[in-house]
Amino acid sequence: MVLGSATPVAFLYVMDRERALGFYRDTLGFAPRSADAHGDFIDLGGALVRMTAMPGYAPGPHPVLGWEVNDIVASVTGLRERGVECIIYEGMGQDALGIWTSPDGKNKVAFFPDSEGNVLSVAQTG
Repeated sequence: MVLGSATPVAFLYVMDRERALGFYRDTLGFAPRSADAHGDFIDLGGALVRMTAMPGYAPGPHPVLGWEVNDIVASVTGLRERGVECIIYEGMGQDALGIWTSPDGKNKVAFFPDSEGNVLSVAQTG
């Protein structure tokens, strides 16, 4: 495949570049890679995110980025220790930490906002 070995780049819109950069760098622990007049590239370890400020941007209700983790409870606890609270959706059946477990118990997911209100997620599969 032509793009099989290329690095994926996701695009993320934000209201405040400096605030968003601080969140992804200081709260989530991702390294900035480069910046230009229009945006910042963040290295997610195998993929990049280009954050671009967009005047009047309003985040949507659905997740825009997610990570697969080995231990979702540890990940959510670590986020909470950094001041990030998971989103509890009415009727979804999440636990007190905000973790939803599939009916068969094999998959778990939690959702949380970034500094700009974009919805992110962590998931434990299998």
